[in-house]
Amino acid sequence: MTADPARREAEIAAEIITGPRSLFALKHGDTFLVADAIGDILGDADGMFRDDTRVLSRFRLTLAGRAPSLLGGAVSQDNVFFTANLTNRPLPPLGGHEAPEGVIHVERVRFLWCERLYERITLENYGMRDMRVPLAFEFAADFRDMFEVRGKQRRARGRLATPEIFEQCVTLRYEGLDRIERRSVIAFSSAPSRLLADRAEFLLSLPNNGTLELYVEVGPTRGETPGRERFRSAAAKGRFGMRGVRRSGASLRSSGTLFTEWIDKSRADLALLTTELPTGPYPYAGIPWFSTAFGRDAIVTALQTLWLDPALARGVLRYLSLHQARETSDFHHAAPGKIMHETRKGEMTELKELPFGRYYGGVDTTPLFVMLAGAYAERTGDLDLIEELWPSLLAAMEWIEGEMALGQDGLLHYQPGTDPGLVNQGWKDSSDSIFHADGHFPAGAIALVEVQGYAFGALQAMSVLAKRRKDASAAARWGEHAERLRRAVEDLFWMEEAGFYALARDGERRQCAVRGSNAGHLLYVGAAAPERGRRAASHLLSASFNSGWGIRTLARGEARFNPMSYHNGSVWPHDTALCAAGMARYGERAGAVRLLGETFEAAVHFDMRLPELFCGFPRVRGEPPIAYPVACLPQAWAAGAAFMLLQSCLGVRIDAWRNEVHVERPDLPPGVDQLTLRGLRLGDEQVDLLFRREDGRIVVTADGLVPRTIKALAHV
Repeated sequence: MTADPARREAEIAAEIITGPRSLFALKHGDTFLVADAIGDILGDADGMFRDDTRVLSRFRLTLAGRAPSLLGGAVSQDNVFFTANLTNRPLPPLGGHEAPEGVIHVERVRFLWCERLYERITLENYGMRDMRVPLAFEFAADFRDMFEVRGKQRRARGRLATPEIFEQCVTLRYEGLDRIERRSVIAFSSAPSRLLADRAEFLLSLPNNGTLELYVEVGPTRGETPGRERFRSAAAKGRFGMRGVRRSGASLRSSGTLFTEWIDKSRADLALLTTELPTGPYPYAGIPWFSTAFGRDAIVTALQTLWLDPALARGVLRYLSLHQARETSDFHHAAPGKIMHETRKGEMTELKELPFGRYYGGVDTTPLFVMLAGAYAERTGDLDLIEELWPSLLAAMEWIEGEMALGQDGLLHYQPGTDPGLVNQGWKDSSDSIFHADGHFPAGAIALVEVQGYAFGALQAMSVLAKRRKDASAAARWGEHAERLRRAVEDLFWMEEAGFYALARDGERRQCAVRGSNAGHLLYVGAAAPERGRRAASHLLSASFNSGWGIRTLARGEARFNPMSYHNGSVWPHDTALCAAGMARYGERAGAVRLLGETFEAAVHFDMRLPELFCGFPRVRGEPPIAYPVACLPQAWAAGAAFMLLQSCLGVRIDAWRNEVHVERPDLPPGVDQLTLRGLRLGDEQVDLLFRREDGRIVVTADGLVPRTIKALAHV
């Protein structure tokens, strides 16, 4: 899901020059909107987007030609509504008295529903006299492809057609080079006093202590006239739909008010980003740059939330199976059996100016897909889905094992790509993220350490699933292959002097002897030898990796380390969560608790919403973490990090084959003395767990039973 630094350069430069604006996001389906705290869209990286096309590039409200003063802007806790509270600057006299500043309250409420923006403007006059208020909307739609908005240059574009102006609406049209006409219709509840192709002007009479409402809609077609009933009806549907997604799976409540608020916000962000597709729910990666289906991101998000809600994993598996590559394409980096990296719907990908319409340039997505299938089966016991997916799983394994047979030393590798695809094809896919100890880039095929871990996990998963399908020979073959790969990782990646695993190996069989957080993913899948895994965990907790707000992607002191970079020293919450889960697997529960506490404290500074990434500067007492200027916010696997971190601390594992919930050496985050987990589903039944501190230890109650020593709790 990540982007090359070259594609970020212009975005970052623009933010540095102007300073960051506070932006707020709404989403429904394949439509999302990003605007500032006033509610304005000014045409930088913000806008209203539909199917990877910006369908509203300017949407600005003015009073007497000036921007109103901001009192406050926020998105509701459930992520359905954005509300801006504004007031007037001094208004000039219009045949009467001048209106002083701060006597007109303007409330701007909006939401998205079924490809349409609904907005209600409420004006209330707190002045001593009746007033006439000149209110105007400036609007435009540049219909630029998402990649154009991100800075990609095109040799040619389609044609902006002449706008159609009616009494209460304007239709903006664009005829693309792909021969698709894209439209935006801006409609008002009452006729403006003047309506132009880019502006609607109203002269509103507002009596003393009076209130006035104006409704606006922006959608792809002309609908009914905007108004109160349409607004209320669509708002009720939007809120009801979001409530259903948020309530899916087990619920969490704690004695820590702020901690519970973070958990609730994380769940709301996942609900916002989850789109209901024909194959089931699917978490889109992030807003604004990646509001579409990505493979790796969705798989990791599903793994993060699997213990609480397997429905997301089921939807992800079915969607990725449906879109698995079935033919070879160098342009799309596709080969039979590979799992999709990302998909796009915009004009540039439709015309094949870029390969991302359906792109397979990821070496790790395919083994992660198989890993998720194995984890889903263990969590649910749902062998019916495994049977449905079995041809896809076999095709994925054929690609994985075929690539390993072609590569040196039996490792899963990739050939660095070229523009317009991705150079590096692991999760750190920026062009400068994989390098040797002296900073130079590796030659030939690259084998990433974490990808070998994913391949190990895939082989193990297939061995277990084959055993469940009563195919003993296949189970044995995959199990033996997993063990060979585990030994190869120890032989080829371990750096004894550093006490850590190397970042990668290149095509000349040389280690990229660099300490990256990638090794934490190796611990997550359990591929590291026990003693070495514990040594690696201690390094990840050291000051060279741990910024005090989470794990850096690259250890301080390594070549190319830069805490402001995308992948070479920044902190990614999902990466921290995977590392914490790996530490807990190797007995470092206290380290996982520490990382949960640090990540929660970072979330508090980010208004309870973790961004895609933030800078990796060391924590300074009394100072907040430093934001990365163009990080996606919200981001699915950043929101999901809260749940993986919490699971690592609680030591919870669900074994559906035995109908058991295992709780091993649980701990609670700092400041939380009690946590309740309700509605944890096992098959057709549910279990509730209560964790609480008592006399210096954590006591767990399951269905009213309070065992003295917690090792495993069988569902009763």
